[in-house]
Order: sequence, then structure tokens, then C-alpha cells
Amino acid sequence: MSLYLSSLVISHFRSHKIARLSVDQRPIAIYGPNGAGKTNILEAVSLFSPGRGLRRSSAHDMARRPEALGWKLNGLLHSQSQSHEIDIWSQEGAARQVRIDEKAAAQNTLGSIARVLWLIPSMDRLWIEGAEGRRRFLDRMTLSFEPRHAELSSTYEKAMRERNRLLKDMVRDPHWYTALEATMAETGHAIHTNRLLALSQLDAAQNAALTAFPIASLELIYADGPFPNSVEDLRGALADGRARDLAAGRTLVGPHRADLIGTFVAKDIPARDCSTGEQKALLVSLILANARALTKDFGAPPLLLLDEVAAHLDANRRSALYDEITALGAQAWMTGTENELFDGLGDRAQYIEVTEDAGTSSVRPIQ
Repeated sequence: MSLYLSSLVISHFRSHKIARLSVDQRPIAIYGPNGAGKTNILEAVSLFSPGRGLRRSSAHDMARRPEALGWKLNGLLHSQSQSHEIDIWSQEGAARQVRIDEKAAAQNTLGSIARVLWLIPSMDRLWIEGAEGRRRFLDRMTLSFEPRHAELSSTYEKAMRERNRLLKDMVRDPHWYTALEATMAETGHAIHTNRLLALSQLDAAQNAALTAFPIASLELIYADGPFPNSVEDLRGALADGRARDLAAGRTLVGPHRADLIGTFVAKDIPARDCSTGEQKALLVSLILANARALTKDFGAPPLLLLDEVAAHLDANRRSALYDEITALGAQAWMTGTENELFDGLGDRAQYIEVTEDAGTSSVRPIQ
């Protein structure tokens, strides 16, 4: 079974006025100078999955300037034994629209036919910055296993915003809180359960593989102690915490209070204390473990988006990464400033050169 794009058309998206790519299942090495528009291609591919894409940008911000008329992506996605024509677009900054096989579809529907993972330079500081980025990283991996995770998170966050509004307005009548807290308890506990299942699958995928990349032990912790054991326990914790939350003006218990702690197993040191190269290697290890676990769970390897992946990797680890990608059979979209960075791939990959002139990107397949 396989998952790959065989064609991609990018129209008025970021720096690309029009780009047409015809590719096969092999990894794709995209090279060119900084600012040429390489990452914009990866961002376009990331939109073939639920969520806001690898930059978390609004639809308005993705539009090509100065026209800002809107943008459109078209791709032929081969998922397991089926093929789907997918159109994704936004007009004049409006919310992103999706059409699958000429029928309108919700964004979350993409999660049932595609799995997309990415590693981008901004994630290199994951272990040393705030907990919010690590939660987002964990939820992205969790979403790859459970497509409904995005819907659960959206429902939880909406209910929490409404509860926080009541708290800030110093509303004390419990009747205003009951329904909101019931929704938060049900979705919040499901979010926590999904995260634990994802961590379990990642742990198994790392331990079962012989790899040149270090194993990262992951632990989910909460600011206020252990997470409630059941939906009813979480609902009770929300009700019992109203007085404290009123004083704080926000909700202080729930899945939004989680943090992800990583440890470099071989050295038994926290990921935050590792060298820059070790932190990068740990991230690559997790992405590869996620891909291996998905191959077993989904039945096909995910699309991998690896932006400037060679940064902080020595030649040996770079070669090991390419070997693992091709062994997985994943269509990996990778970027780098020079084609020499991909020498280890040889004819196992296909190559695209990206250049830029006066703010407009051009793509050229290299035979």
C-alpha cells in the first residue's frame, strides 16, 4: 500500500504564481537559494491534511502578493488502493475550502485519506521553548493516528473560551458552567487518552527499530499534578476549581495544561540539555518513529515534509536518514540550499530546482 501525490498544481500561493509538478512515489529533493520558495511548496502539501498547515498561517496570509485575490491547490492523491482529485482554495482571504473528487468536503475529511508529517526549522527549538509548542507537536503526531483529534481539540477550546469569559466576568452562578464543563470533561479526557495512545505507539516504534538516530523517551506531565482518571473526575475537578479559576480569570485544569518532556535515553539527559545536533537528531528520530507506526496503523507510510532537513545533521546521519526514508517507501518532500546535500539519495529520488526572480518563484524538474 502507498500514499503519494502524483501531481500538484499551485496557483497564486505565496511566491508561486503558477507551479505544476508531476512526480512519482520516490522522495523529492527540492533545492535552491534561500527565499526562492522551496518551503512554500512544502506548505502547500501540508494543506492536504487537517489543520492550518506547517506555518499555521491564515488563508489570507497564504495568498500571493500584491494581487491577494486568493489561491488554489490541486493534487492527485493516491491513498492505499484509491486515487482522489483534491482541490483546496481560498478566495480573497476567506476560509479554506476543500473539494474531494468534485464534492465539497470538510477539512477533517482529509485526515481519513491522507497522513502528513513535517519537520521544519522552527521546531529545532522545541525542547528549549515554551510548553505550547510541545503540546502542538504532540497533538500533530496524535492527529496522525486519530483524525478526530482535531475536532475534539476544537470543541474543547471553544467550550474553554466560553468558560474563561464567564470567569473573567466573575459569573458565580453554577448553572452557567454546568454544560460547558460537561463538554470540556468529555472532550478533554478523550484528548488526553489519544495523546497517551500516540506516545505508546511512538515508544514501540522507536524501540522496535535499529536506527542511527537516538531514542527519545517521552513523558506527558501536567502543571497541577496527575490528570483526572475519568470523564467524571475531570468534570468534578473543573467544578471544584471554579473558585481558584475565578481568581485567576482562566481555567487551570485540563489538557491545555500539559507539557511534553523528552529525554535522550542513551545518555539519560533531558532533551533540553542536549546539544543542538542531538536535539535535531531526537526530532528526526520521533518523526521517523511516527512514520513507522503510521505505516503499520494506516497501512501506508505518510507524506513526509522535511524542510532544511540537512541542518545540524552530519554526513553519516544524513545518509542514514535517506536510507530510512527509502526503506519506509515514503514520499518525502525535502528542501535544501544545494543539490549536493542530497547526493546520498542518487537515483532513489527525483529533483526539483526552485529559483526566484522579482518575487516570483519558478520550479524546474531536473532529469
